[in-house]
Amino acid sequence: MRKTIEMAQELESPPSAAPKTNFEDWYKAVPPWDIGRPQQVFIDLEKQKLIKGKVLDVGCGTGENALFLAEKGYEVSGVDFSPTAIQKAKEKAQSRNLKADFEVADALKLSDNGTKADCIIDCGLFHCFNDDERAIFVEQLYKTLTENGLYHFLCFSEKETREGGPRRIAKQEIETVFSKGWKILNLKDVFFENTLHENGSRAYLVTLQKV
Repeated sequence: MRKTIEMAQELESPPSAAPKTNFEDWYKAVPPWDIGRPQQVFIDLEKQKLIKGKVLDVGCGTGENALFLAEKGYEVSGVDFSPTAIQKAKEKAQSRNLKADFEVADALKLSDNGTKADCIIDCGLFHCFNDDERAIFVEQLYKTLTENGLYHFLCFSEKETREGGPRRIAKQEIETVFSKGWKILNLKDVFFENTLHENGSRAYLVTLQKV
């Protein structure tokens, strides 16, 4: 547990290239955000019929959120920079007899292969980028979404004051980053479930529409 906490603290303010290396190391074990089931917020979004069409899980990790949606009948694909995470996601899909496409990809080059999605989900990727990377990522999201497509993301909020974990995101930052070309449909306080804290960590769940 001590080593897990120390590794989590290393991700507090990651430099540009560091997350890609660290995440591969994380997935060789079990990272604290990999809770063995989908995050409740994505279950709730599906119940509220806010997941639609062809779905892309960006930064999908070992695939729990994507596989939940595949089980519900959605056409789902997932991408992650970590080969180990993608291999684990593929193994889960096979063992559960679920159809979902997983591949290794760089989220900052998301649109390079021409992939289109009606809905993008993001469980803890947005908060990993520095400011320059974030601008590129948002542009890639916009190019990848179809007209009026939805982007749902879960990120640590500035209200989480405990040490360790990723960069905290303020509500004003989100409003600024998505001020052009996007409509914020919902931005609410939630908890990011993990194995470090019994009740999870303070977070935002944000739903945006491409306009």
